Amino acid sequence: MKKLIAFLALVSVVIFSLLFVSEAQTMNKDQTLNARQQSIVTISAFTANGDLENLRKVLNGGLDTGLTVNEVKEVLVQMYAYCGFPRSLNGINAFMTVLEERKKKGIADTQGKTATLINDTGDKYERGRKTLETLTGQPQSKPAKGFGEFSPTIDRFLKEHLFADIFDSDILNYQQRELATISALAAMPGVESQLESHLSMGMNTGLTESGLREAFGLIEKNISRPQAETARKSLAKVIAARQKKQ
Repeated sequence: MKKLIAFLALVSVVIFSLLFVSEAQTMNKDQTLNARQQSIVTISAFTANGDLENLRKVLNGGLDTGLTVNEVKEVLVQMYAYCGFPRSLNGINAFMTVLEERKKKGIADTQGKTATLINDTGDKYERGRKTLETLTGQPQSKPAKGFGEFSPTIDRFLKEHLFADIFDSDILNYQQRELATISALAAMPGVESQLESHLSMGMNTGLTESGLREAFGLIEKNISRPQAETARKSLAKVIAARQKKQ
């Protein structure tokens, strides 16, 4: 009898644990973006489409939500890899102006942490390739198939600079970086292939479907409805592809 009671108690614990895990997964699936993440979305989007007037507004808002100066700078620096030096530099200059105006108003913004010094003196291409494997969850050939074989130079820039130099900086985590990238790509026409790749990587870092849909709601509100609809279609394709692999 005692053994039966103990067995039933164990079964009850297991059932409760499964219910708890299921609930946690549901909560995670429905998780939306916090204020700092929303600011990363709008800062990245306005930098990518070159709307400096609105960029200055959301830069102010981002600092007010708790983003540090160094976190914002890191987003703006990363943008050059996706929308080019001109827009990235314009964003940085706009941020300098915003900081100066806030300083004159007596606002003391938090500088934030600086990047941890990288002591790894090994092959930078390999560092970047391993980072990309972490983000994609898939082996990465050397060079990358297709474009990397056709242009080894761009493959080297991608691995050594973007996924090593930039992504190695721990001022932002991978999830924040993917959110910034996704938001920039969602704001620009003609980059659906790259957007779909980063949507998958972003979800690998923990970004949720509902959170991404919220990001595209911000794209619709601040950039354009057509861009948001394109991004939503890309998200639907990525989710369908991921479900097939399960």
